[in-house]
Parts: sequence; structure tokens; C-alpha cells
Amino acid sequence: MLSLEQLAGSGPLLIDGAWGTEFQRRGLPVGKSADGWNLSRPELVEEVARAYVDGGSRIILTNTFRANRIAMEKDPDLERVVAINHAGVEISRRAAAGRALVFASIGPSGKLLMSGDVDEKALGAAFSEQAVALAEAGADALVIETMTDLAEARIALDAALATGLPVVVSMVFDSGRNHDRTMMGTTPAQAATQLTSLGAHAVGANCGIGVEAAAAICAAFASATRLPIWIKPNAGLPQMHGKDVVYTTTAEAFAAYVPALVESGASFIGGCCGTTPDFIASMQRHIAQEAARRQD
Repeated sequence: MLSLEQLAGSGPLLIDGAWGTEFQRRGLPVGKSADGWNLSRPELVEEVARAYVDGGSRIILTNTFRANRIAMEKDPDLERVVAINHAGVEISRRAAAGRALVFASIGPSGKLLMSGDVDEKALGAAFSEQAVALAEAGADALVIETMTDLAEARIALDAALATGLPVVVSMVFDSGRNHDRTMMGTTPAQAATQLTSLGAHAVGANCGIGVEAAAAICAAFASATRLPIWIKPNAGLPQMHGKDVVYTTTAEAFAAYVPALVESGASFIGGCCGTTPDFIASMQRHIAQEAARRQD
């Protein structure tokens, strides 16, 4: 089995950036899911994935964030959910072409356990179906991302671990007075402790309020676990310019935080909403500059 600890030992490793906002640049309406594009517009999905590899990503994800049966319950492609997951991995593997690893994305269900919108059995079945499909298609690892509820993350983690693949679990911290808690009030240290005990192979955070908050969150994870830490912040908070969603953080301003993230313990570094292949290329330059500085 691929060892995330060994990978992290050669790091920091660059992950990819955002997919949803890249699809919106290519015509996806805001608020619409792109998972079905794996079957209907595979050339555009591959274009995004390849752009990240060309930008320097050593790990790319898959266009499968919403491809679970619960999240897709009202989607006309619901009965093709397994095919969507298979195609998502196949597309990313073609784009990677041996230059990057493919870590398959598993996002949240969009339902709340605590309010009774969904039960644990249904969640487990949906995540298991997705995880098995992603593993069958040849993913190198699984990434459970953008989780706000540790209970849901645990169910997804159990399903993912059953495939035998390495599993990353990434939470969202954007709540509380200091914007350092999940929507359910969980701190990074609490998440790190619980997810480590449950068998995750790497833990971390994605999305959130922006890169400026990521180093402190990363340091809090590092204080509570020895697992590799995965960090993918947003390019700031989105703003509406007419009908367009705009992120104002520039690639260079975002990449300037790379040394702080590395110093805080990040092993895998990328971007979430609003980031682009240019962000990854800028981050690659900062990593190279930091490596050269340490050798002097």
C-alpha cells in the first residue's frame, strides 16, 4: 500500500487547486454540480486535471466530490453514480500520465445527521458504494474532504478504509469567534486526535476563510497528531461581481504563505475554491526558493 508518511517525508508535496471554479470558467453554472461532466464533457474535466499537473501538482484529485448517492438524490445522473466515479478516476489518471498520483475525492452528503435528514446506515452505504467504485477504478488513495461533522467524517472514513487504500480526512474550519472551528464546533486538535485514533493516514483542512488562517490551523493539527497534514485553503472569501463569483487573493499573494504552512507542519499543500493552475505554479516556485535557501 502507498505510504503517505513516506510521501510526506519527501515533501512538501503540491496538491492541485480548485475544480469547481475552473469548471465555472468553462461554462458550468454557479451552484451546479460538475460530476456528470465525467460522462458528458470528459475532455473539459481532463483539461482541468492536466493543467494542474502541468502547473506542478504531484497529486491531483478527481471530479467526484458530489458523486455519492445521497448528494445526487435529485440528480438525473443518479443511476450512473458508479460510472461517474469510475470515469472520474480514469480521467485524472489520463491527465496525470505518470507525472502525478491520483487521490480520489469523496465529499459530504449534504445532509445533517443531527437533524435526522439522513441516518448512519444510509450514509455508510452511500460512502461505501463510492469508495469501492473509486478503488476499483485505480485511485492511489482516497480523500474525504470538506467535512463539517466528525460523525459523518467517521462514517466516510470507515467506508474508505475498507478498500485498503490510504485515506486522507480533511475538515472545514470557518466557524466560531476565531474562525477556527467546524460548523459543529470541533477544533483542529480535536479533529486530529479523533481521526488519528480512527485510523486515518493523513488529516487536515480545506476550504475555510482563506490562506491567511491556514498556518494556525495547520499548527493546531500538528500539536495533536504525528500524521501527515493536508492543507488546501481558499483564495480568500468569494465576492459577487454582478453574476460572477470572484476571489480577490492573487496567486503570488497566496503562494507567499507557503513557507509559513511548511513551518507549521504541512506535508501536502494545495488550494481550494478560487485557486487555479497559476496558484500551483506560484507555490512551486516558492517551494523551490525555500529549498534553495535552506541549502545555502
